[in-house]
Amino acid sequence: MHPGVIYGGKLTRFDETTGQTQNVGPVPLRVPRDRFDRTAPVLFSPADPRVLFFASQVVWKTGNGGASWEAISPDLTRESPGTPASLGRLADNDPERGKHRGVVYALAPSPKDVNLIWAGTDDGVIQVTRDGGRTWQNVTPPEMTPWSKVSRFRLDDLKPYIYRTHDGGKTWQKIVNGLPENASVNAVREDPERRGLLFAATERQVWVSFDDGDRWQSLRLNMPATSVRDLVIHEDDVVVGTHGRSFWILDNITPLRQFVERAADAPAHLFKPQLARRVRWNTYTDTPLPPEEPAGKNPPDGAILDYTLTAAAAGPVTLEIRDASGKMIRRFSSADRPEPVDEKEMNVPTYWVRPAQVLSGAAGFHRFVWDLRMPTPEALARDYPISAIFGDTVREPLGPWVLPGQYTVRLTAGGRAMTQPLTVAMDPRVKTPPADLAQQFEVAMKISAAMSQDAEALRQVRRLRALLAALKPRAEKTAAAEAVGALDAAAAALEGGRTGRGRRAGPEDNLARANADLATLLEVVEGADARPSAATVSAIEETGKTLAALLSRWNEVQTRDIPELNRKLQSAQLPVLDLSPTR
Repeated sequence: MHPGVIYGGKLTRFDETTGQTQNVGPVPLRVPRDRFDRTAPVLFSPADPRVLFFASQVVWKTGNGGASWEAISPDLTRESPGTPASLGRLADNDPERGKHRGVVYALAPSPKDVNLIWAGTDDGVIQVTRDGGRTWQNVTPPEMTPWSKVSRFRLDDLKPYIYRTHDGGKTWQKIVNGLPENASVNAVREDPERRGLLFAATERQVWVSFDDGDRWQSLRLNMPATSVRDLVIHEDDVVVGTHGRSFWILDNITPLRQFVERAADAPAHLFKPQLARRVRWNTYTDTPLPPEEPAGKNPPDGAILDYTLTAAAAGPVTLEIRDASGKMIRRFSSADRPEPVDEKEMNVPTYWVRPAQVLSGAAGFHRFVWDLRMPTPEALARDYPISAIFGDTVREPLGPWVLPGQYTVRLTAGGRAMTQPLTVAMDPRVKTPPADLAQQFEVAMKISAAMSQDAEALRQVRRLRALLAALKPRAEKTAAAEAVGALDAAAAALEGGRTGRGRRAGPEDNLARANADLATLLEVVEGADARPSAATVSAIEETGKTLAALLSRWNEVQTRDIPELNRKLQSAQLPVLDLSPTR
């Protein structure tokens, strides 16, 4: 209910606004009967987020943030659990001679019924209440001995133990098929979206079951072998807490939710993408952390598109993105070549650079991320921003952000095409009206189109200059020599010098400068999710007029100056100029 308030420990309330911590636990001063685990359960009811649960040897409940508490259970632990044999000679040093009792080690309130609560103790008891704590029923599986839980490794037993009940605890079935003998289990969670999709946290890795635990498969992927103490499913992600090896997140489990055997056997399958949010996940504007500084990895910055191929594709695999009108706005192919990166020309460390992403045509499961942008504009200078991310920095400028709305993803592989709908939503923190976002998109697309016009004209001008350079030695002693030089000078003025964004090559207008100015304006327009300012729109209009004049001048060169020179070249029996692209 209050995102800036955090509860933890046994039990404190931390307020991010003030930075103050208050002890709000139900037992501020312990007496001998009070027993707490050092990692006691603290959790809100998923059925009623105003209700907070806490546990010692009993279950506690508060509905006012800890101002007052109610014990809603008796002592739920075993009366005489005895001393576990694994203590060996250490048991002789126990002054209470094994008279210890356990604590409530885990709580599981129902997400649907606020009165249904499951409780597990560290001395091997499972209890359940269906009336909010007024009465409790012991439903412990007969196989569970004192001091055993799902995990029994503290009893020198590393075998996996997972039990399933379909009748509220009356009967239990052991479900460990597929788990190795040493996969001691710490936690099991069911996906709230797909019934029967289970995740198990073990002492070495994470496992998954698609059939309610009948069979388990490894889900380790790129994780190191480590003790996974707990995991939760948060929206479409699995979040894992390990013992000393940090937190890990498996992004987007929607393919696991959609997985069925028949889809896995199909030659190709495109999974329905999850909701894609248009979020600027890098708002840092300074130089990045040094590579030796520990840091997590950002989630994928766009729409996650997953597909499978049972065999390597015979031809190119393509992925198309179409808007609501059916117009194709992006196309990717396994035949695409990555943008070349020359380390010798880079002015940034190579470890900044994000590895190239190319659509795969190999057999197996594949994940491709569309960055929710239109095609990259034709900028003369593309470089890496100073606000870099270790191993995850891309060249700029990038294409304009697409608008929130409905899109279609089309995968073609092996002559078979399949489509899935894709919804793009705005960052929920951004309150910019849709009309302003639409204007921003329209302006950005106009800039991108102008950059393409400019770049095409510049390619033609440079081709003309290359032809003139080859022609000059042959025309030097002919009547066409002066005209060749004059046309080259005019083309050089149109071309301009080499320049980058924000750096002008000289005072005169030229195509290179116009391209750099447009790239700078695109960066300004796309810098935030907002309507472009009046000053920015005015600058865009002025730059557009400048480009129009340059393109008009280039048209004159093509329609007047080049034909005039070609007539002189013919008279001098020299080859005429032909700007047709070479094949």
